[in-house]
Amino acid sequence: MGKLRFLFALWMAKLSIPALKITRHNGTDFPGSLAVKLCPDFLKYIGRPDTIVAVTGTNGKTTVANMLGDVLTAEGKSVLSNRAGSNIISGVSTALLKGCGLLGHIRPGYDLAVLEVDERSAPRIYPYVKPDYIIVTNLFRDSIMRNAHPGYIADILTRSFPRTSKLILNADDLISGSVAPENPRVYFGIDRLPTDVTECENLLNDMRICPRCAGKLRYEYRRYHHIGRAVCESCGFHSPSSDYLATQVDVQSRTMCIREAGKDYPYTLITDSVHNIYNMVTVIAALRQLGYDHPTIARDLAQVKIPASRLSEETIGGVKVIMQMSKDKNALACSRNFDYIRSKPGKKELLVMMNCMGVAKSWSENPSWMYDTDFEFLNSDDVTCLVCAGPRAYDYKLRLLLAGIPEEKIRLAEDEFAALELLPLTPGEDVYILYGVDGMPLAFRVKARLKEMLTAKEGAR
Repeated sequence: MGKLRFLFALWMAKLSIPALKITRHNGTDFPGSLAVKLCPDFLKYIGRPDTIVAVTGTNGKTTVANMLGDVLTAEGKSVLSNRAGSNIISGVSTALLKGCGLLGHIRPGYDLAVLEVDERSAPRIYPYVKPDYIIVTNLFRDSIMRNAHPGYIADILTRSFPRTSKLILNADDLISGSVAPENPRVYFGIDRLPTDVTECENLLNDMRICPRCAGKLRYEYRRYHHIGRAVCESCGFHSPSSDYLATQVDVQSRTMCIREAGKDYPYTLITDSVHNIYNMVTVIAALRQLGYDHPTIARDLAQVKIPASRLSEETIGGVKVIMQMSKDKNALACSRNFDYIRSKPGKKELLVMMNCMGVAKSWSENPSWMYDTDFEFLNSDDVTCLVCAGPRAYDYKLRLLLAGIPEEKIRLAEDEFAALELLPLTPGEDVYILYGVDGMPLAFRVKARLKEMLTAKEGAR
């Protein structure tokens, strides 16, 4: 009976794929959602490739999974993935069913799957899908309404990970680096950087005491928040050593090396932001575990780009427009982006529209995360104008005022398109559009309108 139910669910889900195309609906995870509704244990029966890599963690999941898939595709692999970021059970089911025939068996030619998996979905997915490798990018405080505290999420992962999965972990993150201690593991990390500090300058700092004896941790160096290398002087507990360590990181020349087993291998940086360098090192570690050599990885990675949905830039009419996802309800992601913005040279204008759009009709977003976010990083002479837009515009204005930013720099419009009219759009200044996950489609429509405005302004000169 279970198998018949599975086949019915599979056929209905497959029929929904052309139906969605005909009706011009996006529905990235609708086939999987339908399959799971019709057959709750759908993942138990669906076929899967011989090799599965899962990517989880608070930040960087989509970027790492997509970059990893891009390199594997460049190497001639046929990769099943949930690239659009639908990382709950419906998205994983959709990714796998697309590679299966009408009887649920995996089609020949699909070498592996790279699956982004939401941390809270772990108990629903890993009983059925047992990855060969699980990447944990990091664990930070996330949405207060879903993920509470990183220690809570670490416990969920520890209880859910299959014991046969090999873990690829961040040596510079004592929270994610300690999950599932019984599993085999390797670590990646970044060597000390000139910009590192010893005392935390962020509002969030979730690893202050030793997880073994509760003594105070001393950081040899700290990159941001609790990311860095720490030691407990009471019991000797310390950060693990990296199997894949980024050394000689030079953002200006866009170069670094990966040290493995005492030998350095050169790489070209594809980004100038530290959190994306971590994503790059994560991908390198995963590819090494999959058996690829350093020259091959370096060659392929040099052609890969950070997904445009996360970061892109375009110069229009003398104004550089930067689209930068700042994950809404996530203090860490926004703080990292604010830190990146303040590190860039030149004058900047910001359109702040990190609003939770998709659930506005059914619940109210908890704005407390804004007070864990380092808006103080935007209190700089380089930031000339901040336009707050959308349903949380007044909340953003209040938070910016509390960060000490002069009121004359702050402008407000509830309508995102009307907010564009409040940007000075001064030639030579950079314009940042900061948006959340749910607001991504709207943000790109806003950018299209901004492009029209800048093009018309250029033509009028």
